[in-house]
Amino acid sequence: MKEAPVGVGGDAATAALRDRVIPLRKSDLIDGLLARGQLDEAAQASFKQLARMLGAIFHYQYLGELERLREAYFHFDPELDPQSCGAAGDLEAAYRILSEEFVRVLTDANFVEIAHDEITRAFAERARVRVKIRAPVEDYRCVRMFRRGHHTETIEIPLWFGLRRRPLEVVVYDDVVLMVATKPEATTSGDSGKARGRAGRGGQKVRNGAVLFKYFRHIARADLKALFPNVRVMMSLFDNLTLGVGALVGGVPIMIKLASTFTVLFVVAGFYLGVSGTVRDNDIEQALAALSGLFALGAFLLRQWGNFHRQSLIHQKQITDNIYYRNVSNNAGIFAYMIGEAEDQDWKEALLAYYCLLVAQTPPTREALDAQAEELLARVFGVSVDFEIDDALARLKPLDLLAETDSRLSVPPLADALARLDKEWKDFFAVPAKG
Repeated sequence: MKEAPVGVGGDAATAALRDRVIPLRKSDLIDGLLARGQLDEAAQASFKQLARMLGAIFHYQYLGELERLREAYFHFDPELDPQSCGAAGDLEAAYRILSEEFVRVLTDANFVEIAHDEITRAFAERARVRVKIRAPVEDYRCVRMFRRGHHTETIEIPLWFGLRRRPLEVVVYDDVVLMVATKPEATTSGDSGKARGRAGRGGQKVRNGAVLFKYFRHIARADLKALFPNVRVMMSLFDNLTLGVGALVGGVPIMIKLASTFTVLFVVAGFYLGVSGTVRDNDIEQALAALSGLFALGAFLLRQWGNFHRQSLIHQKQITDNIYYRNVSNNAGIFAYMIGEAEDQDWKEALLAYYCLLVAQTPPTREALDAQAEELLARVFGVSVDFEIDDALARLKPLDLLAETDSRLSVPPLADALARLDKEWKDFFAVPAKG
């Protein structure tokens, strides 16, 4: 798998796709299918048993996925001391395995990678975070984003310095996962001080070669940039004008007043230092006035500096308030959730495909089954989904629950399917025969 470039990778067409995620609870899916009345009472009991066995088998299989993902992440976990990790071996190969495993699990969980042009378009939209920010992605080896599910929300946009507001609909992603890989030590030796300084500015330092994972909920598309690591607040043109005009209005009169007294101040200073000969009484008075003006100018400059940093802190707080409460999990803590979501989506797809084939009057083709599953989800559950027919069939095939003849698909009856799943489950724990 080719590594995505720094920035955000992915296919540009992803933004136009419908969501692949099936946003239903398992119990709701089973109850909705059985409520259609196409299975008698005995068949309904068998179907529930088949659903439980499918869930148990997928859970066992994904347990191995979780262990492999944790193993692949061991040498890249920023929360571990690299000295205690032991010999790492080929870190490039390990990084490639980690990336491939993580992306595959996200794909199984029906996440799609956010394309670079989608991010670029999002930056031009109006967002919840009313702050101009800069994301220094060039400091990192790789930054990738993945999203799943979306909806629209209405926010209020302030106009005319907050005197008026108007509603605006924004696209909000239900789930967003961020993957950030820092540059390894070998690639940062020439500018290590510069890179480490930027990476650690304003927050927790992350060691070279580490990989960060972050999971967020309900992020507006236009706020994606605020998720990037070490974003820096940039003063907007309005902020610069507000502070700059105030500085000119307050500072210019002080400077004009000081300009006429600077010469006298130097004369008096020269007299006390033994450079010049004499001074007049009013020269001393003007010198004292000049000193007072200098103190006033210094106090004014300090106040303007404080106003600048106060405004910067206000902007930073907006970013923190928006992101902090939407951050669900980080780093290794994200793996269990992602594995659970992948397992959940695979189960729903496989069960729905099996049900559609079970109740079909004639064996359908792949295309017909795909359309039937999407139509069923829309009519019975009221959700519009791009059903992953290939993933569903790929899950049924290894369990011997799918037959294909002349491009027509069929599944065994419930009693036969339960027997095959029971054999699959027992094979997991079969003791290998001694040679």
